[in-house]
Amino acid sequence: MSETCNLNCGSCSEDCAERKADPQDFREELHAMSSVNKVIGIVSGKGGVGKSLVTSLLAVTMNRMGYQSAILDADITGPSIPKAFGLKQKAPVTEMGVLPVTTKTGIDVMSINLLLEKETDPVVWRGPILANTVKQFWQDVIWRDIDYMFVDMPPGTGDVPLTVFQSIALDGIIVVTSPQELVSMIVEKAVKMAEMMKVPILGLVENMSYFRCPDNGKEYQIFGESHIEEVAAKHHLDVLAKMPIDPPFFCSQMKHGSKRSMDFPVSLV
Repeated sequence: MSETCNLNCGSCSEDCAERKADPQDFREELHAMSSVNKVIGIVSGKGGVGKSLVTSLLAVTMNRMGYQSAILDADITGPSIPKAFGLKQKAPVTEMGVLPVTTKTGIDVMSINLLLEKETDPVVWRGPILANTVKQFWQDVIWRDIDYMFVDMPPGTGDVPLTVFQSIALDGIIVVTSPQELVSMIVEKAVKMAEMMKVPILGLVENMSYFRCPDNGKEYQIFGESHIEEVAAKHHLDVLAKMPIDPPFFCSQMKHGSKRSMDFPVSLV
């Protein structure tokens, strides 16, 4: 027992022998008509590293393996999932609840941009409202027979990531990073937050890891030397993938984004 212990176990996160009460459970219930088997969060310590890309690739990969996959876009102020999949229609709102929008190959998606009048309308809300919106996407949306749900998280360790960690029954998270030393340092904050919240970390993905020149086949580290192995070793984590910079792939998506969904033959493995 700590010398500063006040015997109020309900508000304490320490795991000691004298604990008299379990920590309070803040997890929210799914909609009564929903069924979700596994929930995986995609996180990082900062923006611009490719969380939405990794989220989309994972959902597409599991879908192609025969599983029913879904994406909950928890990045309320910077949603990009609908654009990535070429989704233009609005999410239907019924008396029973909100229905996700489905991509051409059957991936269910819920995002704030599927509710706004225009996809370019900004969401100028304070933290508690953002966090409550994410909880509503979990509670009020009817997720039918989902095998794998992937939660595209906003960057950082603020209100919304904390709400997801506390309110949604995550089976684990994947941390996305890029090679810059500054990014690697900030990613450690996300790793430590997950450790504090006792959420399993499934591994690390490094995006923009290298560029393979089409002329000579050599690999060039555009953003400098990778530090992902050091971060992984420090926290005893697996490196799941190192994703290259692939201009033809991204140019194709930007050109055809509004005409086709993001169901392309790319996998993290």
